[in-house]
Amino acid sequence: MEQRAVSGWTRDNRLQLLENGEVFFPRVFEAIRHAQAEVVLETFLWFEDDVGRQLMEALVDAAGRGVRVQVTVDGYGSPGFSSAFLERLTDAGVNVRSFDARPTIFRIRTNILCRLHRKIVVVDRQLAFVGGINFTEEHIRSFGAQSKQDYAVEVTGPVVGDIHEYCRFGNDVHAGSWRKRWRYWLRRFPRELKNPQEGAQVLFAIRDNEEHPTDIETMYRVGIRNAKKSIVIVNAYFFPGWRFIRDLRRAAERGVDVLLVMQGKPDRPVSVGAASIIYNDLLSMGIRIVRYTERPLHAKVAVIDDLWSTVGSSNLDPLSLGLNLEANLFVLDREFNATLRENIESLVSRSCEEVSAEGIPRKSLARRLLLTFGYHATRRMATWWRYVPWHEQRVLPMEAAAAPAWRRQFLPRSSNPSRSVRTAHDSREAAASRTDE
Repeated sequence: MEQRAVSGWTRDNRLQLLENGEVFFPRVFEAIRHAQAEVVLETFLWFEDDVGRQLMEALVDAAGRGVRVQVTVDGYGSPGFSSAFLERLTDAGVNVRSFDARPTIFRIRTNILCRLHRKIVVVDRQLAFVGGINFTEEHIRSFGAQSKQDYAVEVTGPVVGDIHEYCRFGNDVHAGSWRKRWRYWLRRFPRELKNPQEGAQVLFAIRDNEEHPTDIETMYRVGIRNAKKSIVIVNAYFFPGWRFIRDLRRAAERGVDVLLVMQGKPDRPVSVGAASIIYNDLLSMGIRIVRYTERPLHAKVAVIDDLWSTVGSSNLDPLSLGLNLEANLFVLDREFNATLRENIESLVSRSCEEVSAEGIPRKSLARRLLLTFGYHATRRMATWWRYVPWHEQRVLPMEAAAAPAWRRQFLPRSSNPSRSVRTAHDSREAAASRTDE
């Protein structure tokens, strides 16, 4: 286990790109139905709609066969289930937990910041799914005009061990060595891993508020700095910091073709407003921008040259880069790169419109100053938030998460807001796993 925890880049992995819920949900449900030992699932959204009920039935069936099932949902994205729905899960033996669940104040949810935004499924330590697709009908075309465009990856190979270990046991397993070696592998990436051997080289990168606050952003920037021909970033909420933008500008100055695919029909209009603040600057740097206008864009993927690519849950905005708990797979593989690039190019040619400087309304000096201040203030929001006196975020069993606030103060706490609470049973299993391996 220690070897897997600090492995960084892994070789001989196999990946399959999954586009939207029509492809993603059947593959996940099938994998859960064939699980023999364990299912570990983390998600931001899980609704009691048709997709949510299918997931529930698959998990209940797996638990009924003796499979250990652990589910962690976000307390803001998935604030609660009906009694019948939750009882069906818990009666079957499914361990359902909630990250940072808190009561509303005057019907207003107060736990909006620092969310468990990862979307991960691991089956039997052999197969994993990582991406941006939640377990809701919103990711299926039949949902209508507001259905989302998104991606996930199905992966087998050594990297599944890293994914499983992090999701199952949290940061507390060899945290110090993980951090030290992770930085080492990030630094070595440009020189040592340009020519992959057989099978895809994959790194599982996470973002939390303790050991790995900038890993995903660092991996993006390393890829951008080493780009030779092209950079294509498809991101629903694009509002990165100036260092990220500086790397894009320098890439464009080197003659790299830089293309940003953003939302044109957003589920949250504020996302387009935030991104448009920097449109003029990006265009003046020689960066092309297109907007996806067919339906809401929810994707968080990118390809660089003919080798590098990433798929995951992290947007390029202050919440994902500075507060949320995120997970991305970074891939060095020409075949996977070509598949994802072809999909993006089809999307751009079919359903995107080009953004030009002429099409952006001119802003007064006062408005430009206001937008500049707003940009830098928003970018620093994540840093400022860490100094605000706040509660200790916890992962609780779903039944406990639904308890009144006065009762929750007596429940077990996690000393690390990025890691899961481990029960005594979990601790024994972790010790047994380390002994066996």
